[in-house]
Parts: sequence; structure tokens; C-alpha cells
Amino acid sequence: MKKFLIIGGSDAGISAALRARELAPNWEVTMVLADRYPNFSICGLPFYLSGEVTDWRNLAHRTLAEIEHQEICVLAEHMAEKIDPAAKTILVKGPTGHPTALQYDKLMMGTGAISLRPPIRGLDLPGVFFLRWMNDSFLFKKYLDTQKPKSITIIGAGYIGMEMADAMRLLGLMVNVVEYFPEVLMTLDPPLGNLVRSELERQGVNVFTGIAVTEIESKHQTLLIKGRNGFEISSDMVLVATGCRPQTTLAQAAGITLGVKDAIHVNRKMETGHPDIYAAGDCAETYHCLLDKNMYLPLGTTAHKQGRIAGENAIGGNCEYAGSLGTQSVKIFELVAARTGLKDDEARKEGFEPITVDFESWDHKVYYPGAKKMHIRMTGDRKSHRLLGAQIVGAYGKEVSKRIDIIATAIYNKLTVNDLNHLDLSYTPPLSSPWDPVQTAAQEWLRLLKN
Repeated sequence: MKKFLIIGGSDAGISAALRARELAPNWEVTMVLADRYPNFSICGLPFYLSGEVTDWRNLAHRTLAEIEHQEICVLAEHMAEKIDPAAKTILVKGPTGHPTALQYDKLMMGTGAISLRPPIRGLDLPGVFFLRWMNDSFLFKKYLDTQKPKSITIIGAGYIGMEMADAMRLLGLMVNVVEYFPEVLMTLDPPLGNLVRSELERQGVNVFTGIAVTEIESKHQTLLIKGRNGFEISSDMVLVATGCRPQTTLAQAAGITLGVKDAIHVNRKMETGHPDIYAAGDCAETYHCLLDKNMYLPLGTTAHKQGRIAGENAIGGNCEYAGSLGTQSVKIFELVAARTGLKDDEARKEGFEPITVDFESWDHKVYYPGAKKMHIRMTGDRKSHRLLGAQIVGAYGKEVSKRIDIIATAIYNKLTVNDLNHLDLSYTPPLSSPWDPVQTAAQEWLRLLKN
């Protein structure tokens, strides 16, 4: 019986295992997990910590029993320590610490990413946390329950920082957000990031931008956060949420080629440079279908798709990953912020001649109660008129996600900005207008083009 071995059991790993099992029931499929939590939604951790998800077990897409019922072997609490591509083995250590060599015919690496540790003194102090895996959330939750903190400082204003600011305010903590860059949520352009900042401040969050934190000091049973130019603030606990990097130490030691930002280099079949070794998810590069090149875009949606491709190809398939546009959305209190494709500065760097329009629209007919303003920033290429990207900030609900997904679909299909006007989109006064907001934004872009 042929053996398909997978290192990692999160989004990419479980997707690969399920696809391989579906297509090749005669293969032996094994997942090697460093922890005890296969197929858990790491994206749901802020909502577990806020209490909106009442039981951490609910974050599991499938229970261990359900996974094993599908004849997928799960080796929990087994650390992969060495890959020998020539012998087609990996060396693992389980809870006993005894090393075991596992043979494979095909191997997929889904080792994920690890939290960035910025050059800040005091990151190992009690009360300072990172948030990446289930065990991180348990430590964080235990501190909340036992120490009863009244305040928290979040270093970093990206997606996790924004979601955790929301989560901690929901619990009643005083929240400080400290960001190195000039505005929060720098995945958006500053005008839209400023809308997010206003919402944070409206909800009682203290926001400090343009601050380089240099040290965390334990002082009088509190944590003192220090930054350049005399910045100081104190709180009962600290969350460091400054991003992540691919976990590729194992791959590098095995001689597997690394690429963008030291992620594992893969082609669109998710093959590495080594025969019979694949990689997918946050440890691997991502093909960007607009730019036609690999980038590093660690997203759960991407990991699921890449894992499925790797799993199918490992057992004899021949499919390719269609690519990503970096489509993302995040809920921040009563707002949703989303983006897809390229911002103006990114497009210019890639050789396009971008035109970007800022446009405001009601999310549905204004005469129907509850209409809210939606802020759309749309980018297209001056020469080809090709749609390149968009950013949207609007009221919490499904309206923003619907619109960003329309634009992502249009970019994927290489539509021009004007092509948006020809899409047959649904309309009813409580949900939209005869011309959808993305279409009126497109019309505004065309007017700007003529000027």
C-alpha cells in the first residue's frame, strides 16, 4: 500500500488528506501533528477569547474521531524533526520522546507559519502573549480567567490586532493599540484605514500610530510598554500581533528550495524542487493570478485550496492552483473592511498605470430603513482599463463581503472596469440598488478616466 504522509493538520494538511482519501481509498494517509488539534479554525481564536464562541471545541471543523473514521491516521503530539528525501523518510518524536522513522511515497509539508517576534526586549515576560495556535489561546484564556486583567495593550494593528481589540472591549477591558506604521490596518490605503481608526476610537480603544515599541518592562505588577521618542503606556497584559513568517526550518534543513520571504518555493501543482515532496498553506508561496508570479499570502482560504491541489496531485492527479488575489475581510466592531487585488501603490510598483477612485454609496436603497454608507476605493489600469483591485469599508453585515467578492470574481476573469456595468447583479430595495455600488463606483472610475 502506498503511503501519503502530511506534516501538519491545519487547513492545508486536512484538505490534502481528505482529497487524497476521496480519490485514492487504497492509499495510506497519515497526518503528523505537533499539537493535539487537527482541523481547528485558527481564524476563530479571537471569537473564542471574546466569549462569542463559548466552547473552544466548536472551533473544530471535524472531531478527531470523524477524521479517523475517514481512515486518516492522525499522529498527534508528534514533532517532525528531520526529512530524508533520498530515503523517503521523516524522523518524528512523539510524547515519549522516542524517535521513529516514517516511510513515505509522497510527502506534503503543511507546517504553517509562526508569529513574528519583533526586536522588543521583554517578550518573554509573564502577561505577554502571541496568538497563533490553539495552545496560545489556552494560555491567553487562562490569564484572563485567573489574573482578571483590566487592560491590555495590543502591539500591531493588522487583522488579528483589530479582531482582538474588538474581542477585548467586548470583555470590558481597556484596550490600547500601538502600531509602527502611520495608520491602522495598513492592508488598506490610509483614507480607509482612518475610517477604521475612527471606529476603534468610537468604541473606546486608545490608538497610537507611528510608534516603534522597543521594550516591555514589568513594573509594580503591571507591564510598561516603552517606545521611541519617550512613548510609555502601561497595561495588565500585552498581545504581540505583528504578523507571521513561514515555518520552513524543517524544509530548509532538508535542502528544499525556499523562495519569496523564505516560504517554500512551489509551482502551481504545489510541487517543491524535490521529487514526491509537496508544500501548501502558510509555509509555501502563493501564485498570484493577476501578477502571474509567486508571492507570500498566508490566508486560510488559500491554504485550503492549495492543500486540496497537493492532495490530489500526490496520489497521481495533474491539477494546478488557479491562484490568489489576496482577498480578505475583517469585522471591527460595527464595521467590515475588505480588499482584493492591488492597491494603487502596489499596481504602480508592478508596472501598471493605475487610476484609483474614491466613491461613497448607500449599501441599499436609502428609502428602505437601515441604509448605511459604503466607502469604495477602486483601482484600474489606465491603458487596458483592466480592473486591478478594490478596498471597501462599510457597516457590519454581508454587504461589504458580497461586493468585494464580486470584484474578486471580476479580476479573476480579467474583466475591465466597464465590464462591471454589464454584470447582471441582484436587486431588491432592502439589499441593493438597480445599479449596485460596485457598478456606480465603476462609473465614477470611467468619469475620472476621461478627465
